[in-house]
Amino acid sequence: MADSLGTFLVEAAVISFSGVLAPGPVTAATLAAGVRKPHAGAWIAIGHGIVEFPLMGLIMAGAGTVLASQGFRSGVGLAGGAALLAMAGLMLYGLRRPASQGAPPRTGRPVLTGIVLTGGNPYFLLWWATVGLALSTRGMSLGVLAFGLFAVMHWLCDLVWLEALSLASNKGVGLLGPKTQRVIAIACSSAMGIFGLLFLRDAIKSL
Repeated sequence: MADSLGTFLVEAAVISFSGVLAPGPVTAATLAAGVRKPHAGAWIAIGHGIVEFPLMGLIMAGAGTVLASQGFRSGVGLAGGAALLAMAGLMLYGLRRPASQGAPPRTGRPVLTGIVLTGGNPYFLLWWATVGLALSTRGMSLGVLAFGLFAVMHWLCDLVWLEALSLASNKGVGLLGPKTQRVIAIACSSAMGIFGLLFLRDAIKSL
């Protein structure tokens, strides 16, 4: 049992990190928020977990089929795309001031950002309805403890990566100055806007 549990957790960690490292709107938002708050990544991870932990339970209760349905993902894509465009617009709006005039633009509350960008990402939901469901099912076959350890370990992968991103972003702007703050903010808000447009495009095409 111990060997099986250990093997499962190692494999699950590798798969989890492969998903965490994939660039997406959460990555862009974390880099942008890190300009202002070095530990924004940890708070975004908390917001991410507020959505993710209950989602794991819902999937194990049979909601995986609903999450994988095209209609549900289209609705999430429309809502998530609109939210991303709004957040990107607000970030760009905050850049109207010259770089020499004060602090970097606000990027919202990190916990709320984590909640919105996680719950509004149809590809995140699809991952949990497919890969996540397979891992969760395997964990449950090893027992409730295995499933619980998997859930915590998966979230810790998010926490470590997002915190590392925000720290790196904050350290970079501290070394390179206000102009770098603006460059990162523009790049990240633009990336969020692009993801928002992609979400909307895919959702509309699937209707």
